Amino acid sequence: MNIKLLLSTIISVSASVAWGQDFSKENEAVVTKFIECIKTNNKGKIAKLVSYPLNREYPLPSIKDKKDFVKHFDEIFDDSLKQVILKSKPASDWAEVGWRGIMLNDGILWLDMQGQITGINYESKAEKEQRLALIEKERKTIHTSLWQFKEPVCILKTAKYLIRIDELNSGKYRYACWPISKTMLDKPDLILNNGEYEADGSGGNHSYTFKSADYTYECSIIIMGEDGMPPAKLTVYKGEKEVVSQDATIEEKN
Repeated sequence: MNIKLLLSTIISVSASVAWGQDFSKENEAVVTKFIECIKTNNKGKIAKLVSYPLNREYPLPSIKDKKDFVKHFDEIFDDSLKQVILKSKPASDWAEVGWRGIMLNDGILWLDMQGQITGINYESKAEKEQRLALIEKERKTIHTSLWQFKEPVCILKTAKYLIRIDELNSGKYRYACWPISKTMLDKPDLILNNGEYEADGSGGNHSYTFKSADYTYECSIIIMGEDGMPPAKLTVYKGEKEVVSQDATIEEKN
């Protein structure tokens, strides 16, 4: 499952009322300036219009800075994406979605109110080929019991645990967990194959929930949160009682 596109769809559906509202002159100016930058194809200039890091579909690494963006520019902004942007009309193809910013079409691209790129929910052919190659390469870096999966979702680290979440061919999600001292080449201490995805509102926050007997394991991914909140969190319940609560980081491929 392409999580970015799924989240984008959720946001765009919840924000559909925005399409019927007037697009302000300020927003139109921001979008027009951005379209003009794409028209010039000036990679260095466009690189200055990005809010870093720019996340990409796992296991593709995020774009960390301007130099990294210029290096990968042609992979991200292929001809198809550029044509969508260049043919777009500010008043009809772009919409303000409250504090989340300004989106193109159904969320294929997001700008903040200053015209900075905050998200691209589009995968070029080159990016897809690279991502699939990385997925196959990644299978060799994990225990053989985990080789069968459709898509890797994320890797989380807490103070005590290393956690891997994958989407399975069944559409369910798999939770694999190790002590933090081990690697993914070791046999996991716990594997659960019955996970469910749940969106938390329209801001992009979401969670994966797994059950085992009386225990429920919840991995929350925090896209939109208050200052100081972690990017992810592991919470374990026994019945309705919370028995584990640990902040987590989201690991990336280098």
